[in-house]
Amino acid sequence: MELLKLAALDTEDLTVISAHLQDAILRPEDLTYLAGEQRFLMVVRRFDWTPDVPPRRRLAGVHVERVLRVKTRGLAPGYAMPMSLLALTFEATDPPSGHIDMVFSGGAALRLEVECIEVRMKDLGPVWEAVARPGHEIDVTTAPGPAA
Repeated sequence: MELLKLAALDTEDLTVISAHLQDAILRPEDLTYLAGEQRFLMVVRRFDWTPDVPPRRRLAGVHVERVLRVKTRGLAPGYAMPMSLLALTFEATDPPSGHIDMVFSGGAALRLEVECIEVRMKDLGPVWEAVARPGHEIDVTTAPGPAA
């Protein structure tokens, strides 16, 4: 199978990259902001959502260009637990500028203030079998809303 390479220059493109990165696993040390280059980098172990194949993960690199500032929530210095990336979203503030939000399991989040959307994702090669497909089980005893 060929390595996946994607680029996003608008919200529609970003939604496609977000779908491919859903449930990617990473650690805080896999995140890097190069302020002088206005570039944000991350390496993830993304779940390969290809249908009709055994569950597997792939190493992938993501970089975001034209990043002016990075804000974090729920990522204290020294935090080392693996996180699961749930979604990437964009909200315009003064088009084409705005912010890209990365939402992680456990309530952690990153906000990248950007001049415009310029995101690239590329598989880096290694592929390995995953234990199972990621799930988002909801414990009905603690879920909000009516009891099931």
